[in-house]
Amino acid sequence: MSVFRPELHITAESGILEGAAGILRHSTPDADDDTWHVFYQYKPSPEEASRWGHSCSERNPFDWVECNDAIAPAAGEIAVRAGAVVAARGGVDLYFTSVTESNTSVQIAHADDLNELCDDVNEDYSVSAAFSRRGNVVADAASFTRFRSPCVVPGWVDHDDRDRGQEGWLMLAVTGAGDHPVVVVLSSGDGTAWKALGALEFDGDPGFDPANESIVAPRIIRLRDEVDGQIYDVLLITLERAGRDETVYVTGTLRGHCFEVRTPALPIDRGHDFSRPRTTNYTHDSTEVSARFDRAYIFGAMRTAGRGADLTHERNWESEGWAGTLSLPRRVTLQNGRLYQTPAPGLPDAVSEAHNVRLWTGICEIPVGSSVTAEILDASGEPAAVVTHSGDTITVDRLDGSPATSDLHDEDEDSITIIVDGSTLEVFAGGGAVTMSSRLWPEGGCSGIRVRSAGEARIHGEWRRGD
Repeated sequence: MSVFRPELHITAESGILEGAAGILRHSTPDADDDTWHVFYQYKPSPEEASRWGHSCSERNPFDWVECNDAIAPAAGEIAVRAGAVVAARGGVDLYFTSVTESNTSVQIAHADDLNELCDDVNEDYSVSAAFSRRGNVVADAASFTRFRSPCVVPGWVDHDDRDRGQEGWLMLAVTGAGDHPVVVVLSSGDGTAWKALGALEFDGDPGFDPANESIVAPRIIRLRDEVDGQIYDVLLITLERAGRDETVYVTGTLRGHCFEVRTPALPIDRGHDFSRPRTTNYTHDSTEVSARFDRAYIFGAMRTAGRGADLTHERNWESEGWAGTLSLPRRVTLQNGRLYQTPAPGLPDAVSEAHNVRLWTGICEIPVGSSVTAEILDASGEPAAVVTHSGDTITVDRLDGSPATSDLHDEDEDSITIIVDGSTLEVFAGGGAVTMSSRLWPEGGCSGIRVRSAGEARIHGEWRRGD
């Protein structure tokens, strides 16, 4: 029996999941019929090269079925790494990073029918015949070489009037040496012929030093701020620092290759394990233009170890033959320049239908100096981790001497949602103002969540699923 494999999170059936590669939501006028497609970078074994796997879930992003692999290394390639997925020409395009001994490049593969990708799955999940490679789509230039890690999203009809909608395509990609990467902005009218607009620049203080930071995995989403009603760009970037990833977001407006900063960098997650998020594209948008940018959905890798990290140290590798997982999907909104993240709709029902997932939500009143504490219990009823909300801070302590702590603001709600799924722990607090993701391995699995209040703290309402 699998003790540590999560039921609602995406993992590889076997092998090492290294991170999300690209996400596409097959959107219909009836959202209850939507299908989610998540492509991820993984290795079938530690000795094999990275490739793209694929999982899909119908009606909600929690009931995942593994499909055939999408892309594997071909002649001359030593790995196929992450990129982006978009709906194009009646089907789907995969923008992936092709790695050879001497170079990296952004290449494209196309499938004519998205629905076929989940049909006739092979027993060994071998590579699907639905995708045909179309070759390199971004040419090296004198100043920009070794393109990789592409993010592709729709472009704007008019940068000065974003309510007019979108046309064409925008790409963010990493170029240059591995130890000093440069992010480049590109545009295209058809998604196949790309023009480099220039290296990403910042107008205003982004909250870090772009000239002296290693910036990887750039991603961008567009959201309408619920306070002023304007549509802004949200740049998600991962900073490689001392062998570890730190993922932050910056809000503002991207014009050409210059990002006009509105809100300097803030951590997107304050737990132990979250990095390199990927955004969700759509097959078509059934909403009105005025509501199109009210929300977005992201997934991240539940890890902070940097490139080349050995994920076989996870306890589940030796006992269950898999390593690495993605976070739950997060519904993201923007309020006064700050991101608010909550679990995607449908989670409580998904937990109720699962076998070993635990969810607790509390609506609380927690004055500073008082606390609400939730203990994550192992199979014998002993604490494996402790989540403590003390009014102005929230802490996730895995009892290993390295707790993760985040500040909370007075205006944030005193709400807490905790999800334990196998070896994953995700906490949402302050009405979505704070998210904290951590891996943990409760001995024998999680048997429940035990909650208590102290001081003047009060729990006005609580909901449990899975106990």
